[in-house]
Amino acid sequence: MNFSRNILLMIFILACSQTPLQAQAQEFVVHSTALEEGAPLTEVHVYDGFGCTGGNISPDLRWSGAPQGTKSFAVTVYDPDAPTGSGWWHWLVYNIPADATELVLDAGSQSGELLPEGAVQGRSDFGLFAFGGACPPEGHGDHRYVFTVFALSTVAIEVPREASAAMIGFMLNANVLAKAELTATFGR
Repeated sequence: MNFSRNILLMIFILACSQTPLQAQAQEFVVHSTALEEGAPLTEVHVYDGFGCTGGNISPDLRWSGAPQGTKSFAVTVYDPDAPTGSGWWHWLVYNIPADATELVLDAGSQSGELLPEGAVQGRSDFGLFAFGGACPPEGHGDHRYVFTVFALSTVAIEVPREASAAMIGFMLNANVLAKAELTATFGR
């Protein structure tokens, strides 16, 4: 009986002895005024081409709770439901400075003038160095669009300008400290 009581007392003491850092750790999260988890994208974020007639404007994204040691961020938008066998990359932005906490509405324009200084847009599967909105095949049902913010352990990833999304993704995952995701949907 005393043995069991001592074990329970030791478990209680261990549970209460977290370091201040552990007790105050924040969750890495991403938010948007334009997107809601699981909700459909609006026409403003739909591609303008391939039979779609949207505004092709990237949504605003803001994040918080990045882990200690974060040296840069990256953002990707990926459709795992695209009928390609490998999904579809709609947007890749990397080398976002560690002091950045957001990408503003339309930061993914081809000019890139609204991106934080030093940020680079990779080539999407549309072949553009810019945001490409949702545009699933007609009658294919709703697709998921996964907006991921990566907190990275490196100041910059080194890839060629024409690097594929797969190569960029490999480098992001090789240096990731944490990820925050928001998934929207769209079908036509």
